[in-house]
Amino acid sequence: MVTLRRLQSRDQPQVLAIYRAAVRGLAPGRYDPAQVQAWARQAEADAPALCRCLDRGWGLVSCDDDGQPQAFAVLDPPDRVALLYCHPDVARQGRAAALLEALEQQARRQGVATLRTEASVLSRPLFARRGWRVSWLEELRIGGIGFRRFRMALDLTPPSREPGAGP
Repeated sequence: MVTLRRLQSRDQPQVLAIYRAAVRGLAPGRYDPAQVQAWARQAEADAPALCRCLDRGWGLVSCDDDGQPQAFAVLDPPDRVALLYCHPDVARQGRAAALLEALEQQARRQGVATLRTEASVLSRPLFARRGWRVSWLEELRIGGIGFRRFRMALDLTPPSREPGAGP
């Protein structure tokens, strides 16, 4: 069973470590070595901006049996999944899926009609399995190296009921 709790400011060092470990441990195989290196350098250089996002957003962590964060996700602003990262040692164990589901539920509670994100090549399949759709493919540069990511969205409005359909 995956244990989730609200992200707290004291989690920031562990969350930043998860981010760096995810880039270095999960990106190879999906990204070439120059891309992994550029992304890892950005993870180090962008720590202050990441901390501001963690403070400003609504976040959750997935914890191990000792209560230590192993994965995290953040809504910032309330209609955008800004961050979703899992430590490579616990990848593919349902943590990211549980976090994403919880963020979707939170966004619904907040009255968000459409949730959006910029998904990496790594995270796109998870979002797609949950019904997210690609809006467009985006090309960007990190440290002078080209990357592709996917602008994705999920409609959170309840399906309309047919007139005359039962309750």
